[in-house]
Amino acid sequence: MTVTEANFSAPAQMIECHGLLFDMDGTIIDSTPAIVKHWQKIGNEIGVDPEVILATSHGRRSIDVLQMYEPKLANWEYISKAEGRIPIEYGSDAVEIPGSRAMLDQLEEQAAPWAIVTSGTRPLVTGWLDVMKLAHPKNIVTAEDVPNGKPDPACYKMGEKKLLLQQQKPSIIVFEDAPAGVRSGKAAGYTVIALYTTHSLEQLVEAGADYIVKDMRSVTLKSWEQSTGSGTLEVINALV
Repeated sequence: MTVTEANFSAPAQMIECHGLLFDMDGTIIDSTPAIVKHWQKIGNEIGVDPEVILATSHGRRSIDVLQMYEPKLANWEYISKAEGRIPIEYGSDAVEIPGSRAMLDQLEEQAAPWAIVTSGTRPLVTGWLDVMKLAHPKNIVTAEDVPNGKPDPACYKMGEKKLLLQQQKPSIIVFEDAPAGVRSGKAAGYTVIALYTTHSLEQLVEAGADYIVKDMRSVTLKSWEQSTGSGTLEVINALV
């Protein structure tokens, strides 16, 4: 499908949900400049053009990327240490996705179940949350936790399991920015809201996103009922 003229003017839509799962980079924060510097450094060290690495790395686990270009570095000890340095060395290169802080604060205030499901390592995601002083979820699924990264659905299925929801078939909302992540959420059977922050609209549509918005300002938690463990999200100005 070709998106000829982007029209973000869809009327407000309400979505019932029991739990929310968020990708990290491109969804909660944008650390692209930091990640570029990280892969430039590694590419130069291993003798691989950083642009070649960057063309395939976004939304994917470092262990899968390094398995392609330098298998001897494709181990969690090296990757966790290297990724843990990114927020420390390049912290000023990351910015919040507009609306993300408000959304996470809202979820915390309402005690709604949410988790981060990321292709990054635990030192990377917790490092960014600390540096940027963003809400920490009670549950995180990171690259080390699953045998296969996105678009495999295992990470998002694990995210749902960690939420300990009571519903037999809970309605889960996934927030993503990368086609691999969109496919992962859809393969898990969830509703996917894609953010138009890092990839083309054509890629997000092709990946099967249910809604596409410019950023997190288009999504609001309108209500949350602890008694039923359910809430309502309002999505405005989605792609028509």
